[in-house]
Amino acid sequence: MVLPTRHALRCTAALLLATVASPPRSSAQDVPPPAVVLVPDAVWDGVADARRTGWVVVVRGARIEAVGPLTSISVLAGTEHIALKGTTLIPGLIEGHSHLFLHPYNETLWDDQVLKEPFGYRMVAAVAHARATVEAGVTTVRDLGSEGAFDGDVQLKRAIEKGLVLGPRVITTTRAIVATGSYAPRRPLYAFEPPQGAEEASGPKGDAGRRQERA
Repeated sequence: MVLPTRHALRCTAALLLATVASPPRSSAQDVPPPAVVLVPDAVWDGVADARRTGWVVVVRGARIEAVGPLTSISVLAGTEHIALKGTTLIPGLIEGHSHLFLHPYNETLWDDQVLKEPFGYRMVAAVAHARATVEAGVTTVRDLGSEGAFDGDVQLKRAIEKGLVLGPRVITTTRAIVATGSYAPRRPLYAFEPPQGAEEASGPKGDAGRRQERA
């Protein structure tokens, strides 16, 4: 069968050749989920230079069980086959420098996101960003700082791993470490001491450096 567009996107992004998150361990009494055979137009395995036609991907739960030519894959009779017409399945992509708690600066300036957007709003936005990221085929992100959102990235990671929200694997940082006075919001621009988007760490002279910047 051909899936509706939204469902097909979720399959091609979340069930690529890398799983989004490790499934919870099952007990001996749990019944394993049924296998599903994804049948795209082609599969690129990340090894060969060209796409491989006639290949399928067998998924069981949140795990890839088999990948290869349809003629070499053994599945039980009656196993569901999902046709993904016009698609090429690829390995899950890894993004090495993400900020799930930020959005484009042409929407809202960086300073305004850090200083004016409430934490609850930023958390909800990050959930939406995580979903959009995995549906675009990125199954792992290295989030290099929550940019003033405390340990929100850790809490988002937990929610994804527990299956509460859809998203990629997240390698977290919480507060990035920067030299004193090197980050933002820039203190000279404000009449108050603005919170920083990262953790300042310049050794014992850090406070002196902050006073010098202020002067």
